[in-house]
Amino acid sequence: MPPATPADDSAHAPYAHLRQPGRDPLRMLETARAQWHRQAGAQADLWVFGYASLIWRPDFDHAGRHAARVRGWHRALAMWSRVNRGTPEQPGLVFALLPGGSCQGVAYRVPRRDAEAVLQTLWAREMPSGVYDARWLPCATPHGPVPALAFTLSRRSPAFTGELTPEQYRHIFRHARGRYGSTLDYARQTHASLREQGIDDRRLGRILAHADDPAVPILPA
Repeated sequence: MPPATPADDSAHAPYAHLRQPGRDPLRMLETARAQWHRQAGAQADLWVFGYASLIWRPDFDHAGRHAARVRGWHRALAMWSRVNRGTPEQPGLVFALLPGGSCQGVAYRVPRRDAEAVLQTLWAREMPSGVYDARWLPCATPHGPVPALAFTLSRRSPAFTGELTPEQYRHIFRHARGRYGSTLDYARQTHASLREQGIDDRRLGRILAHADDPAVPILPA
């Protein structure tokens, strides 16, 4: 197998000031790549698990897309975003996988010949500041169980929001906007895409209701 093309740091350098110590995106990419090769083999196709915007805007070519579920993790609008859906002055929110429960989403298959380019595209999009913990989670597919790349978050991370109040959600929905648009549009688009997939994320629906109706309570996570 030819050596991997060195990753381009130009997509990550502008966000160096947002990184926590020890979270170098390019080093994390090297680690993720090595883990993938150990688990799946150096010639295996790449699988990517999408649970939020990757469902409706993957931004990479793929050879297959399948409904999928990972266990031991759940989708949560619980990560501060100071780049994609907010700013350092007005943080927004994005989804992450948090420990516990299970999560329905989609699994994408990327042929091995395209895998390195797709990995670098995903890293530039999801890991400009190295905030996620990339993991290879067992994912059931029509091709059998595969290790699929997923972007997770520890509750110990400074990016984890903890429980937010209805007032905080309303303020964020009104004011938070980043390089890809507003938190509210992002959350609404994700909710609509999940429903198109036959996935009913009731907690997300209740959170979004605060954008229009301040009297609606939020269900506990």
